[in-house]
Amino acid sequence: MIRSIPTLDALLQRHAEAFGPNRRAYTNHVYRVINIAALLLPPDAGALEKLAIAGAFHDIGVWADKTFDYLAPSEQRAMVYLDEIGRPEWKQDVGAMVRWHHKITSVPGDENPISEAFRKADWIDVLHGAITCGIPRVKLRKIWSAFPNAGFHLLLVKLSGKQLLTKPWNPMPILRW
Repeated sequence: MIRSIPTLDALLQRHAEAFGPNRRAYTNHVYRVINIAALLLPPDAGALEKLAIAGAFHDIGVWADKTFDYLAPSEQRAMVYLDEIGRPEWKQDVGAMVRWHHKITSVPGDENPISEAFRKADWIDVLHGAITCGIPRVKLRKIWSAFPNAGFHLLLVKLSGKQLLTKPWNPMPILRW
């Protein structure tokens, strides 16, 4: 069980004000996604750092940019951060994780298994195990127990409802086929 990643913790702290009262809900969601993705990937310390960065930024546009159409702003923030830390070579992997994490079908191409693992992990968490992608439910329950929901799914319902009421012609701008 991955309980602490310094890079992730620092990024979440850096944006704590933007998250406001939703910080714990988002933090726990990110740790659940990373733990699930780690079960879908071979062990790799570099992958864990990439997962941490993508995890921190994947939904950040909801709060930092105050939009439900947050994929592009979230990806842009991740790219700026990678430039800040001198890791431009990670842009393809981290960018793909953020860009495709709401894709309903598989990530294009086979060359990016980390983004496919991240996509599956996010869907597993958002759907609270309605799909498991082969991960035993006992392992998922341990992750959910370690990182409680803290209102995350209620937040998703509220954000989706607000989007539906304010932009009924575009109720789910974050979904990709």
